[in-house]
Amino acid sequence: MLVRMRRALRDERGDVPGWVLITLMTAGLVIIIWGLAGPALSQVFQQAIDRVIAF
Repeated sequence: MLVRMRRALRDERGDVPGWVLITLMTAGLVIIIWGLAGPALSQVFQQAIDRVIAF
């Protein structure tokens, strides 16, 4: 039983290329969304700060 467990652990490498691909795709989506929504979010933030200062 111990030999089978060792063999299973040694053979289990995981799906490293898959995780790398998921990480890169997520980073790409964040960059695209930030590029599209960044100016709008910045403007909303600036308006909120201006309202707080005017209060």
